Amino acid sequence: MTHPLYVALIWHQHQPFYKSPVAGKYRLPWVRLHGTKDYLDMVLRMERYPQLHQTVNLVPSLLLQIQDYVDGQAFDPYLELMLMPVEHLSGPQREFIVDRFFDANYPTEIEPYDRYRELFHQREQRGREWCLRHWELQDFSDLLAWHNLAWFDPLFHDEPEIEGWLKQQRGFTAGDRQRIYTKQRELLARIVPQHAKMQASGQLELTTTPYTHPILPLLANEHAARVARPGLPLPRYPFRWEKDISRHLQKSKQIHRERFDCHPRGLWPSEQSVSPAVLPYIRAEGFEWIASDEGVLGWSLGTHWHRDEAGHVYEADRLYQPYRLQGDWGELAIVFRDRRLSDLIGFSYSSMPAREAVADFVGHLESVRERLGGDRPWLVTVALDGENCWSHYPGDGAEFLETLYSRLSGSDRIQLVTVSEYLDRFSPTKTLPAEQLHSGSWIESDFTTWIGDPVKNRAWELLAQARETIEDHPRADDRAWEALLAAEGSDWFWWFGAGHSSLHDAYFDELFREHLASLYRALGEPAPTALSFPLEDHAAGGDRLPEGFVHPTINGQPEEREWDCAGRLEISGASGTMNRSTLVRQFWYGYDHFQLYLRFDFSSVLQPPEQLQVYWYYPNQTTLNSPIPLDNLPEHPPLNYHFRHGLRVHLPERRVQLQQAGEHSSWHDIAHKVQMGLDRCLELAIPWHDLALDPGQTAEFVAIAAADRAFREAVPEQSAIAVVVP
Repeated sequence: MTHPLYVALIWHQHQPFYKSPVAGKYRLPWVRLHGTKDYLDMVLRMERYPQLHQTVNLVPSLLLQIQDYVDGQAFDPYLELMLMPVEHLSGPQREFIVDRFFDANYPTEIEPYDRYRELFHQREQRGREWCLRHWELQDFSDLLAWHNLAWFDPLFHDEPEIEGWLKQQRGFTAGDRQRIYTKQRELLARIVPQHAKMQASGQLELTTTPYTHPILPLLANEHAARVARPGLPLPRYPFRWEKDISRHLQKSKQIHRERFDCHPRGLWPSEQSVSPAVLPYIRAEGFEWIASDEGVLGWSLGTHWHRDEAGHVYEADRLYQPYRLQGDWGELAIVFRDRRLSDLIGFSYSSMPAREAVADFVGHLESVRERLGGDRPWLVTVALDGENCWSHYPGDGAEFLETLYSRLSGSDRIQLVTVSEYLDRFSPTKTLPAEQLHSGSWIESDFTTWIGDPVKNRAWELLAQARETIEDHPRADDRAWEALLAAEGSDWFWWFGAGHSSLHDAYFDELFREHLASLYRALGEPAPTALSFPLEDHAAGGDRLPEGFVHPTINGQPEEREWDCAGRLEISGASGTMNRSTLVRQFWYGYDHFQLYLRFDFSSVLQPPEQLQVYWYYPNQTTLNSPIPLDNLPEHPPLNYHFRHGLRVHLPERRVQLQQAGEHSSWHDIAHKVQMGLDRCLELAIPWHDLALDPGQTAEFVAIAAADRAFREAVPEQSAIAVVVP
């Protein structure tokens, strides 16, 4: 029998608990806004292609909050302001609106709408204080409306009310804004019934996650973090409460059953984090399969996945099949996602034309089938966040998804399946002893995103103290346990300390502490004084490493949300005991699977340089290299290194040259597809292909400001920046 290549597309829909147990209202609006943009339209687009079966994971904390908004019981600061007559706005409320009501991705959610774009440019070009002094009440009313209108998915733009608002552009009243809120609740109310309908038809499999999205292996034993990272600093107080695993799993099953009238067969472990210790609990609750990352499988098998220049896995037969986890407690199936294919959809395809992106994705799948053949039922698992990535796609990913589904619906070589229907037909043939399963997550196959950093560890210590307090406490009621389970969620630890940051870190810090304080209040116990103060300083600024993929629009307009996962260098101008103004004030760098992105923010007091030059060398590779061809070049590393490629950006002429080193220290122009945007900053997109780099290779680079063929300054001054091609 000849099989198609079976592909399991799994979409993970998640939001943490934003409701403050102290204030009694939501701190952030993301359940409401993503609910009008990312959950309903996803499944409605799928429904048009009933032969394509997929899996959607709905986290319990998301489902409960959706219902809260549907019932009219959820209010967040953004919503309260939207519903308020603008003549009643206080000064601080106006400041909040100017600061926060552009929280959207500029190219896809602000730029397409004339009035929203107009208000945004007023703030960016004339400044916050100008807006507060000169905006009329109507400007505030329009901004309140547009921040919500921009989050309606394009699939709903032809609905009469939404279409009318989009055409209206300006002049919104308090009544208009109230009707916008009513429409949001209508769309939110359709999410759960639509998912239930499609599960009943067999097109969708719905799965769940432990109740508040905790890292189960760390609840079982915080020493699981040292499996991948021996010697990792751990909290002073141990956290080992395996019984909490059952609480989370039972609660998630209950919430799922109440909404979908069935038990979920599959479990998406929070952050795809697994360990041998959690498997008996998962199986005891009746789950049949779980999903994790290729890195976890690699560690479990003692192998490293090798990929060719196109990113295809050489050991395809080991990755593209389910495994049977086996122990004294029984059996559990596990599938491992292809990280690169998942990340291409999640992070990189948004910057490509939809047809090219789909052709690339399907081409990868076709290549897998060619390598493996059709004599066995191979399974490729692609699993990713189903909400945040679409903000970076034009039209919220509509063209990409429609093109992908149309292409696959006509294929007899590739078949989309749910995980359970695949397992019902083809039982796993490979067994992985339970004790051999690696303890890790989808990020770096370890747990350092949630533990090991001093601030993260301090949060775990506060959690451990609370957990000790509630155990066997005579007043431990449902309120106290709810507070504990909420505090055990992974999201708070994600944002603490090094690794990730956002404009809303302080809210996550506050919510974590409020949940713990609520626990002590329910028990009638005094809360530790530490819960009254932030765990860290959330002031922005300072250097940082890249925290994830970026995909900015290369137009010279610095939109911070486009660069929020990029690395950053603050150029202080310090030199010994003296300070000097520098040509480059801030430097940003990031990447996706296809390109390296650079951004230069120039000094506000000095003229931009005549040229910006970037030079790359490749450690552990033998290539022809040449010195930097500039006068007055300092004689210290890395400026006295020899480099393989050089990029010259001529700012007055808006011209870009890419050069490659030749013999006898020479440089030669080569063809390139580098993109340049120069306006309020300089933005560059350099294809990895132009630098002849393959996935997994390391490149180190330095940037230089120059004029009249002479060196002016380097970024950074005393070191090179290293990046690894994804």
